Amino acid sequence: MARLEWSDALNLDLPLMDDIHQEFVELLSVVDGADDAQLLPAWQALVEHTDHHFAQEDAFMASTRFASGNCHTTQHRVVLQVMREATARAQQGDIEVLRVMAGELAQWFPQHAQSMDAALALHLRRAGFDPATGIVHAPEALPGELIHGCGGASCSDAATGPAVRAQESVPA
Repeated sequence: MARLEWSDALNLDLPLMDDIHQEFVELLSVVDGADDAQLLPAWQALVEHTDHHFAQEDAFMASTRFASGNCHTTQHRVVLQVMREATARAQQGDIEVLRVMAGELAQWFPQHAQSMDAALALHLRRAGFDPATGIVHAPEALPGELIHGCGGASCSDAATGPAVRAQESVPA
């Protein structure tokens, strides 16, 4: 399995986002190192964290004029749905799906953090958004219209990428 470790390349210079991303990397590492008996509980902790993590970022986007249907939010929904489907399969005895998904998440996360999350962090800094309080200190820097893309230069079908491919590659 591809192991993911925290590095400066994942740092977005926004402490609250960086902290939750570092926790994601640590929990994914726990899943990666778990024996069969501990795999499902470790995975469930990762899913719970990811649900909170994505909800937090989605709230940041909603507070700063990202449209609710933007591809960043959509990617969060898809990845979390696939993670929950993997949980259900593991609860029925197919724990191998968790190992495959963990490997795919280790490949997906750096790309997501360095593109979509980096664009969000830049947007939040420009608006003077304080993630801890939700206060926008530079409202004049917010866009006049809702942001419908990723907040970066482009969106593509790669938005769902490895998480969906992992689900498709594991036999039912």
